[in-house]
Amino acid sequence: MLVRALGLKDYAETLALQRKLVFERGVGDIPDTLLLVEHPPVYTRGVSSKQPVPAGLPYPVHDVERGGDLTYHGPGQLVGYPIMHLGERGLRPRSYLRSLEEVLIEALKPLGVQAERLRGFTGLWVGGKKLASIGVAVKDQVCYHGFALNINCDLAPFRLIHPCRLEPDQMTSLERLAGAPLDEHAVAGAVARAFLHYFS
Repeated sequence: MLVRALGLKDYAETLALQRKLVFERGVGDIPDTLLLVEHPPVYTRGVSSKQPVPAGLPYPVHDVERGGDLTYHGPGQLVGYPIMHLGERGLRPRSYLRSLEEVLIEALKPLGVQAERLRGFTGLWVGGKKLASIGVAVKDQVCYHGFALNINCDLAPFRLIHPCRLEPDQMTSLERLAGAPLDEHAVAGAVARAFLHYFS
């Protein structure tokens, strides 16, 4: 698996890159690839969402083809987009979602964070608060979209929506759990290593 750290990158530009890489992975021109990125403030809504977009949101809203509901992305949040051929790995979409959760759980252990699954929901939770959101799409057995891990991000934009149909105060971050900001590069490195180990 190839890991590409993109830094701060516009959401629409990154989405276009994902779609390009999905095609390239499907025809075998590139290996499985993990994009790690941070976005300027933006809201996204999955294709299956029935949730209306509240009026007066301060940031753009993108309707996209992933599963999941309305959520927020912004600085201080690590967003990961794995572009992987599920068929070649013997994975189905549901088992792939569980794999993403497992990779993130393992990535956070060296940081002293014991994240867990919550029955009936997708993502990672700590103490009943949601730390990471997951929503994916699959085209011709190649997955894209992915996960968003709250590190040092401002949680206030979540309070303007019902993120993933949850109450706004159910969102948390590593900074809030630790009581101090974390080194975002260190967290991204831990996530990259966990992906490389799990999907090697």
